[in-house]
Amino acid sequence: MAMSESIAHNLAAASKGVDDAAEKGADIVCLPELFAWQYFPVTRNSRQVPQRIPGEASKALSLAARKNKVVLVGGSIYEKAGAHDYNTCLTFDREGRTIAKYRKVHIPQDDHYFEQDYFRAGSAYSVAKTPKATFGTLICFDQWYPEAARANRLMGAEILFYPTAIGWVKGIDPVEGDWKKAWEAVQVGHAIANSVVVCAVNRVGREGDTTFWGGSFVCDQFGKILLRAGDEEGVFTVDCDLELQEAIEDGWGFLRNRKKSTYSAITR
Repeated sequence: MAMSESIAHNLAAASKGVDDAAEKGADIVCLPELFAWQYFPVTRNSRQVPQRIPGEASKALSLAARKNKVVLVGGSIYEKAGAHDYNTCLTFDREGRTIAKYRKVHIPQDDHYFEQDYFRAGSAYSVAKTPKATFGTLICFDQWYPEAARANRLMGAEILFYPTAIGWVKGIDPVEGDWKKAWEAVQVGHAIANSVVVCAVNRVGREGDTTFWGGSFVCDQFGKILLRAGDEEGVFTVDCDLELQEAIEDGWGFLRNRKKSTYSAITR
């Protein structure tokens, strides 16, 4: 998706995308991060107003899931919860009921990504069990953390969905290398290390000085790219063989050969 300044327009576009995905035979549908808004954390003084759950965005997602009889990973919502605001991903079942809520744990804070000015960090991961698959949802900056992917795998995830908003920023020279290649590579690594399907869903279009690069992709449990989208809006579907997870674990034993007693430095 490319987002406009109108929340109502973005909600309608997202709902239409869910319709189109269902018509193509999708069982599980995923939207991008903060899909109802333009990416407001690009500045420190945005006047965007968070929404409570249930609210305008969450109700639209519930309706889209129920109308199309799909499981819906609702990208993420700018959520107001008590005294705090979160970047929150809701998952809905085929009847439109909320079956999982994940609040983004890893919150970036740098030029053009001032998310800590807006979002409190979540404190737990969430895995949804559905008739078609058991899957985890992580959000954008979580993509760079192997611990988050591993935690979801240990909770039973067969798929990791990553709703995302990332792109090139005018005037910033990525001296460390190609961000887009690194972005895809690290997630492919999570897929292989955890024997999970990875589905990354990024926004497209230009918003101010940021050009979101799209590049949404799905890879299988051993890193094979099954689908890679470009930088235009679109609805894409891909078939995944979830039984490959067990075959890889049986053959490679990534989980059964772990040495948990040596990992204390991770949480120290």
